[in-house]
Amino acid sequence: MALRLVSDFDLGKDVLPWLRAQRAALVAAGAGGGGPGVLENNYESLRVLNVERNGNIIYTYKDDKGNVFFGLYDYQTKQNEHLYTFEKDLQVVSCSVNRERTLLATSLVQAAKEGRRNELQPGSRCLTLLVEIHPINNVKVLKAVDSYIWVQFLYPHVESHPLPENHLLLISEEKYIEQLHIQVTREDGNRVVIKNSGHLPRERVAEDFVWAQWDMSEQRLYYIDLKKSRSVLKCIQFYADEHFSLMFEAPLDVSLSDSGFKLVNFGYDDLQDQEKLSKHPTLCVFTNHTGSLCVCYCPNFDSWEQITYSVLYFHKGHSKTFTATLGHVDSRVTKGITFLSLDYYVAVYLPGHFFHLLNIQHPDLICHSLFLTGNSEVIDMLPHSPLQSLSGPLVLDWCSGKLYRALLNQSYLLEFLWNTRLDCEKLALLQCVLSCGRDPRRLEAKIIQWISENISACHSFDLIQEFIIASSYWSIYPETSNMDKLLPYSSLLTWDTEIPGITLVTEEIPLPLMKVHSFKGYWEKLNSNLEYVKYSKPHLHYNNSVVRREWHSLISEEKKGKRRSTVYVRNILDNAIKVISNLEARNLEPRLTPLFQEEDNHQRLLMGLMVSELKDHLLRHLQGVEKKKIEQMVLDYVSKLLDLICQILEASWRKHNLHPWVLHLNRRASAAEFAVFHIMTRILEATNSLFLPLPPAPEFYDGQVIIQCRISASELLH
Repeated sequence: MALRLVSDFDLGKDVLPWLRAQRAALVAAGAGGGGPGVLENNYESLRVLNVERNGNIIYTYKDDKGNVFFGLYDYQTKQNEHLYTFEKDLQVVSCSVNRERTLLATSLVQAAKEGRRNELQPGSRCLTLLVEIHPINNVKVLKAVDSYIWVQFLYPHVESHPLPENHLLLISEEKYIEQLHIQVTREDGNRVVIKNSGHLPRERVAEDFVWAQWDMSEQRLYYIDLKKSRSVLKCIQFYADEHFSLMFEAPLDVSLSDSGFKLVNFGYDDLQDQEKLSKHPTLCVFTNHTGSLCVCYCPNFDSWEQITYSVLYFHKGHSKTFTATLGHVDSRVTKGITFLSLDYYVAVYLPGHFFHLLNIQHPDLICHSLFLTGNSEVIDMLPHSPLQSLSGPLVLDWCSGKLYRALLNQSYLLEFLWNTRLDCEKLALLQCVLSCGRDPRRLEAKIIQWISENISACHSFDLIQEFIIASSYWSIYPETSNMDKLLPYSSLLTWDTEIPGITLVTEEIPLPLMKVHSFKGYWEKLNSNLEYVKYSKPHLHYNNSVVRREWHSLISEEKKGKRRSTVYVRNILDNAIKVISNLEARNLEPRLTPLFQEEDNHQRLLMGLMVSELKDHLLRHLQGVEKKKIEQMVLDYVSKLLDLICQILEASWRKHNLHPWVLHLNRRASAAEFAVFHIMTRILEATNSLFLPLPPAPEFYDGQVIIQCRISASELLH
């Protein structure tokens, strides 16, 4: 399937055997009651409570007497640890443990059993506690209220040494969030206790919100408040010390006024009113390292004939609303739509109905996203229970207690590329495979093989053009996050063909208002994206129009006997020498085709001019990047263009068992020779319209020779 879920944690495999072994040891020692039946049936209440920033997983279960146990699975060591036990029949709302595992925060409610008196404080429904667990010592009541409370320890980005102060978020059902500052001290060696436990400083972080999402990896809080029935998204960034900042405010065109209260990624959601939650719109925020900011939103839907959802690409300044037609109305297998973050993509799926892979890095053209519908293998193999995207590729199935790492299945995507007949899917798959490419040389070889078999199968775009442009782009994209603004990533400028089963509406949206003035890391990249949307409406993508004019000018002057500055021409040709040298240094094996064997002054001029113009383009717009780094990126980019052309020719030459210097078109050609010649002409067509340089080899590429070859090929066909 297109989405591969690799299991990183499974309650049934990573925790349950350990619990049973622990219990069996107690029974054998006479310290526990029950028999073999208890060992088999005692852990039906086992469930995941929370996943912390360091990957540690907190879980809970009850014994046959109703006592509540808290355990922790260490994600690094793969070991389990017992944290604490409450010897009362209570139900856990929320739980979090600090990084040092010295403090446990939890909220509990009275177990719903008839005839049981309230064991919590009078008048309270939810009791929030702070427990010293290293060693087990004091228990402090943080809240005893009638509303539910969720807890979450902040995890500093500094991991080198224990901090003297811990910070704990309390999230109230009464729509406010507080931060508690908890100082700890060590007594009698390793005994950690809370300092001044009688008074813990606290401050209000947010209030009057209807929705909140926790980003555990980046320590960010997203929340939405309503201002005159208008939804406003806000984000707070927490830092290693007690400092936090409101980073931005962004208006949202979504309806949350009547949807009640909803939390995302604050642990297990068992106690929020399920009937209300089922009517709550699905909404989540995704970011990635490139400075993207996406809000995915699906309103309530009553009809199963079609589903509408929206993605707000704040880093691009527009939103897209997709409407998907559902093929089988009677095959409902899930409660709602699921959004998952997959680096440069967002997966949107409704098991049994559709799987969409939205390109969030390049969302301008709908054909760069993949839309699969119907009861295909891709859709049926996805989990039917809702998954929650935690951070990066991590997703959690709360129902089964399984933690997955979600990855795009490159092998499947390549196979699908061979089998699909739709141009839109070919384009989307090609872009997707290249963006998530591992082992690029092997990947490019497979794509080239596919191109050679399908060279005339696409009508909406040129396969060779798209492959050359996209692969060259992704080869240097990681060098700087601004590359998507400066280099073309696709050969297409527009796409007018409809996508079967999908309708799309694109609208401009107001940009987030940044609330701070000093940016670092992700925030610097997001702000750069927003500045680009504000002030750079015309696309800054490089194109070869200037190169085309200058090249024709140089050739014309040469024919007329005029001479340009010797230094200027020498610099241009030196650029070409550097490109070829760079290319040959990367390719250690001898080439089968006789490329770069002869001087071709015209192609070297074109190559050198492209290097010069592209370098100037990047130097103008890449602020803060060293000149030497830009020069190397340009050499790598142009070298990659040429290398891809060489690879296409090499693959065709090898496929048809042609040896060096055997392509003769001054006689009747063989079928193999004609097939290779056909690939050569398609390469010429592809590069000519983009005005890209070709590897010097005059016996192949001189303009007059090609014209003569086309006449010969025409005669062969007739």
